[in-house]
Amino acid sequence: LGMLRGKVVYLNVLFSFRIREDGKDSIPEHPYLYETDVEISLVGDSCKSPVERFWNGSSAVYILQKATHHEESNSMEESRTDDAVYASEVLPKESPGALALSVGRAKQLISLYTMVQNPTVTDLGLSDLAVLPPLWARCDGSDAQHTCWIGAEPLKAGFKVTGLNIYMVSCDGPTADKTRFANLEELKMEHKIRHHSSVVTTKGFARYELIAAAAIEDTIAESGSSISVDITWNGVQEILETPPLVSAASLNIALESGDPRSPVFHLYRELQFLLALAEGLKMGVTEWPEPSEAESALKLVQEFLTDLKKKLDGDCTFGNKNETEKIKCDTAAVDSCIKSIFGERGDLDFTEQLWCKMKSKCVSSYQELIDCFTLVIKSLERGEIQPWIHQGSSSFLSQLIQQSYHGKMQDVSLSDITPIQMLLEIGLEKMKKDYVSFFIGEPDTCSLLFQDYFICTSVDLQEQVHRVQKLHHMLEIMVSCTGLLQFRHENLFPLTQICMKYYKENPLNEKHVFQLPIRPALVKKFYQNDNPEVWKVEISSGHGQKEVKTTWEVSTSAPVEHGTSNSSGFLCDSTVNGSSEERLYFITMTQCSQVHFT
Repeated sequence: LGMLRGKVVYLNVLFSFRIREDGKDSIPEHPYLYETDVEISLVGDSCKSPVERFWNGSSAVYILQKATHHEESNSMEESRTDDAVYASEVLPKESPGALALSVGRAKQLISLYTMVQNPTVTDLGLSDLAVLPPLWARCDGSDAQHTCWIGAEPLKAGFKVTGLNIYMVSCDGPTADKTRFANLEELKMEHKIRHHSSVVTTKGFARYELIAAAAIEDTIAESGSSISVDITWNGVQEILETPPLVSAASLNIALESGDPRSPVFHLYRELQFLLALAEGLKMGVTEWPEPSEAESALKLVQEFLTDLKKKLDGDCTFGNKNETEKIKCDTAAVDSCIKSIFGERGDLDFTEQLWCKMKSKCVSSYQELIDCFTLVIKSLERGEIQPWIHQGSSSFLSQLIQQSYHGKMQDVSLSDITPIQMLLEIGLEKMKKDYVSFFIGEPDTCSLLFQDYFICTSVDLQEQVHRVQKLHHMLEIMVSCTGLLQFRHENLFPLTQICMKYYKENPLNEKHVFQLPIRPALVKKFYQNDNPEVWKVEISSGHGQKEVKTTWEVSTSAPVEHGTSNSSGFLCDSTVNGSSEERLYFITMTQCSQVHFT
């Protein structure tokens, strides 16, 4: 009993350990060792949990796994006297190389955790202990059920622990043999017998890959771009059934910019040049591209100015926004904007056209940039041109043009960073209008959301460029949903709002998954003849804290990162987008049982 008491007390101290920093509790960044063979990590609720596929809790969790030492750690261990040593040598808690415990060892640790939480075990002197976070142990699947996780979650009444939910997760596969799939009625009957239930409910979940990365060329596969749909429904009738149209559905979009086949790839390249200028302005060194045009930027600018001089006696034919037909925000307007964004806008003013002459593959050196602006400034000073610019343009060059209307311009020194900043400013203004013309239809009808954030000029240039990057990522998403999923305005509008809200509050993140609630009928044609990436049924009974669930799932990806050595390459035989080949699936079962202390 004394030895057992020592183990339980020590485990409780280790579980309860926190690092105090600035007077606040914080989660340790590294695992801690227990009895030399087990490492314990605390995964915060703000981090991705390794058990989120099997447990829908939102609190922090303890993760137990086999300790993974570097060779040199053995000698260092001998010099340490504290059993709860700081395991700086072990792998991070969410490392792909995480090692699993034997099922027997995991059950032993779960039992110790249960005693730590049990207020009725008075012989161990553990009364009045705080409720600990749930505990999950990685398992090596060495038992007959191929157990890969065991979990324990406290059941509470106020601040008192009244029992535990014990979870057993087993995994098998991958396999294409559907005779190994479960029978729904047998699953329901097994659940009723185990939990003494007379009534059970079922809930289905399916995920379909609408734009499968594996089916597209390497440029997409390597980028990680994907569009999938998650569908949930009640009253499952059979295993692997197609979700009914009355289901709830959510579109998941993760898209990375830069696909050469994108209709807006020309804008992406233009954005890259803008980013290079911004980086050069920040770092003091600009990498100029090699010229690819037969004509130099200087010659193009000279011809451009010559044309303007010839038209000085008449109206400049850059187009007048006031005479442009107002575009209403309806389906036809969206179609028009989608087509127009693939080419240049029809209302480019002088500075925007100048940017087009000088951008990317044209201006190839700092000196050529100076020469181009020198030509423009001299033409303005002599009154040889009186170019039209958009109302509200705030770039330095626009200010010079406005001054030239009154016959008096300030002196300009084209040295140091001034030419680069001038080019960056006119490119930034031009690209903002490009993106706004797609999202809004007409820049004059720009919403307050754009005015106060995405096209704001009160922040510094670097931040403005960063926000333009966000606009481009949003554009790539809209164009993909329009071209690949045939979305119309009524679908694009809420998606645009979701993206804008996210990017007003977060930095650029092309890994982020945007989610849009939709009707399954909207994308049914893309998945109705396809196999799901994930399909699962949840069988439940009871209510509140007495609710227990049994979950059966098949998935094309391994449900755990440990103990899946036979999974490499299994997707090469998988089907995508309606192929008739058999798809390989992992089979996962999660069972829950309850232990009551009072």
